[in-house]
Amino acid sequence: MARTPSTMLELGTKAPDFSLIEPLSGKLVSLSDFADKPLLIMFTCNHCPFVINLRESFTEFVKHFEQKGLAVVAINANDVERFPDDSPEKMIEEVQEYGLTYPYLFDETQAVAKAYQAACTPDFFLFDANHHLYYRGQYDDSRPGNGIKASGADMRFAVESLLNKLPAPTEQKASLGCGIKWKPDNEPGY
Repeated sequence: MARTPSTMLELGTKAPDFSLIEPLSGKLVSLSDFADKPLLIMFTCNHCPFVINLRESFTEFVKHFEQKGLAVVAINANDVERFPDDSPEKMIEEVQEYGLTYPYLFDETQAVAKAYQAACTPDFFLFDANHHLYYRGQYDDSRPGNGIKASGADMRFAVESLLNKLPAPTEQKASLGCGIKWKPDNEPGY
């Protein structure tokens, strides 16, 4: 299992625009749909052990913070030709099986993942209501097999700080997960 860290995009970076298909509804979902809302974007996929490790905790985390005004979007950018478990059809199954309450979008061209400098699954980007990057980093210290139960401690602290209009956390640890499965000849150079 590969252990790829996030790139730690510079804080304050404006969220790159996106318009991606949500396989479940067939609708196009865009950054502008979340205007004036704090937004958490997670680059993810269905099969990654790092994602599976936090899936249940993250689902509950989202339900809690959606009620407090946080918008959440998940984006799958993996090459589905080589990794069919991450196909749009399988994404629909994932949403239905785990009761995801947020859009799970498909980045077929991988252009959005590149724009965000996403490197791994999961890779998190928390933006303020003006869509400036406030936090990027790990969900918590839990990793597959390390015996630490997923709690979302780091992300919870960051979201609560953001919602309470406090400064961004000074300690932001890189997320760690499986590398995004880039299409041949499409791997970014960052």
